[in-house]
Amino acid sequence: MSATNLLDAVAYIEANFDKTVSLAQLADVSALSVSRFATRFREQFGLSPYRYLCTVRVRRAQTLLLAGVPGSVVAAEVGFFDQSHLARHFKRCCGMTPSAYLQRARETQDVFAQAA
Repeated sequence: MSATNLLDAVAYIEANFDKTVSLAQLADVSALSVSRFATRFREQFGLSPYRYLCTVRVRRAQTLLLAGVPGSVVAAEVGFFDQSHLARHFKRCCGMTPSAYLQRARETQDVFAQAA
């Protein structure tokens, strides 16, 4: 079994993060059984496939939030059920809520603007 199979699954996640992605779909893309896929994925990337999917969604959410898109819209755009679902995973991944993330980004931007 090569890492290429797992990279196919990662590419699938990256392309379909805003949709429902099942473990069975990812295992099928990787040509592995569900249990074997889950084990190999965790060994290779240090995260479960679901946790990896959530991380991809949160990264995309960060980009949209910084662009000024409202949190409720961001949640739907990146594949979370609602804004509270986004906030829960955002806090788990980033250690802060989306609003705290935006506040910190604004403060950082202000510091750089003052230094210039």
